[in-house]
Amino acid sequence: MQSKHHSSHHSSITMSMRDKEKYIETFSFPYCEEATKYQTVAKIGQGTFGEVFKARDINNPKKFVAMKKVLMDNEKEGFPITALREIRILQLLKHDNVVNLIEICRTKASLHNRYRSTFYLVFDFCEHDLAGLLSNVNVKFSLGEIKKVMQQLLNGLYYIHFNKILHRDMKAANVLITKGGILKLADFGLARAFSTSKTGVPNRFTNRVVTLWYRPPELLLGDRNYGPPVDLWGAGCIMAEMWTRSPIMQGNSEQQQLTLISQLCGSINPTSWPGVEKLDMYNNMELPQEQKRKVKERLRPYMKDPWAVDLLDKLLTLDPSKRLDADGALNHDFFWTDPMPVDLSKMLATHTQSMFEFLAPARRATQVNRHHSMPRPSASSVQDGGYQDRVF
Repeated sequence: MQSKHHSSHHSSITMSMRDKEKYIETFSFPYCEEATKYQTVAKIGQGTFGEVFKARDINNPKKFVAMKKVLMDNEKEGFPITALREIRILQLLKHDNVVNLIEICRTKASLHNRYRSTFYLVFDFCEHDLAGLLSNVNVKFSLGEIKKVMQQLLNGLYYIHFNKILHRDMKAANVLITKGGILKLADFGLARAFSTSKTGVPNRFTNRVVTLWYRPPELLLGDRNYGPPVDLWGAGCIMAEMWTRSPIMQGNSEQQQLTLISQLCGSINPTSWPGVEKLDMYNNMELPQEQKRKVKERLRPYMKDPWAVDLLDKLLTLDPSKRLDADGALNHDFFWTDPMPVDLSKMLATHTQSMFEFLAPARRATQVNRHHSMPRPSASSVQDGGYQDRVF
C-alpha cells in the first residue's frame, strides 16, 4: 500500500517530459530578449571561444552589432561559468576603450534545437581588428597614428587594472578599432578579477593563459601570483608589431618562447630578475645564459623614433615588478613629443572594407617566419609578414 502511494505521489511531482518541454518553450526570460531582433549578415570570427557574427538590428537597420555565440556544447548543467565570468566583467567595465556589451540574447527553445537555447553576447560593432589591419600591406600607420593606437590601448588597460580586472589575453587580434578610430580592448573570455592579497597569502591563478607569442616570462616560468604586468608585456609585444607588422616572438613551445625572450631581452637569472629562482618552472626550463639585452638594437631599425624604442624597452622588462605600468607608460615622453597622437579616422576612411584577421586572406609563410626570427626590415618585410592564426 505504502509503495503504491509513494509511486503515485512521485509521478505527480516529476513533470512529464512533454510538460517539461512545454514549460521550457513558453518560459519567459524577462531580461534576455530573443535573438530574432537581429539579422546576421556575416561570420566575422572563429576561435577557441566559438563564433562571432556581424548582425543588423531589425528595428534600426543602420545599427550593426557583433554577436558572440556562447559555447554550450560541453555543458551538462546550466550556463558555462567562463561565460558568466566574462559577462560579469563586461557589465562592470564601461569605458571608451573597452568593448561595450549591449545585452545577452537567446534563441527560443523548441523541438528544433532539442529544447536548448543558444545564447549570444551582443556588442557594439567594430569594423576592424588590429591583426587584420597590420596584415594588410595597404594600411599604413604614421608615427602619430601609432601613438594614438598605443595611447588608447594603454588607456583601456589603465582602466581595467584600476577596476581590478586582468585581461590575460592581450594580442593584436583582440584589439578592435571602429571606423571612427576608437580602439576597444575585446575578448574578455580569459579575464578575471584580481586582488592584492591583504592577508599575505599569495594568489593561485592559472598560468595557462595568454596566447603563447604574447605570454610574459613569469607565466612561462609557472608564476601563479601575478598581476597587471602580464597585460603590459602583451602591450609591448603589440607595440613592436605596429612597426614589424608581424608578432616579434613566434615560439612553437613554451621552451622555445623562453629562448626567444632570452635572446631579445637578455638572460633570465636572479641577477636580471631577483626572486625568479623561486618560480616553479625555473629549474625545469633551459634558460640560455650569457645573453645580452638587445631590445633597443634589434628594434631600432624599424622604430626610428628613440622615444618609441625606449618605451618598448620598459614594457618588455623581464622582472614584472620593474615593468612599466599603464600609468607610467601613458606618461612616457613617447606620447608627449612631436608628432603628437593623431586621430585615426582619416586614415581608416580610406579603408572601407572591414579588416578582421579571420577574413584576411591567408598570407604565405616566408623563410623569415619559419625560423621564428624577427623579419629583416626591408621594403618587402611588410608584404611577407605571414599572419597565421595565433591561438595556442
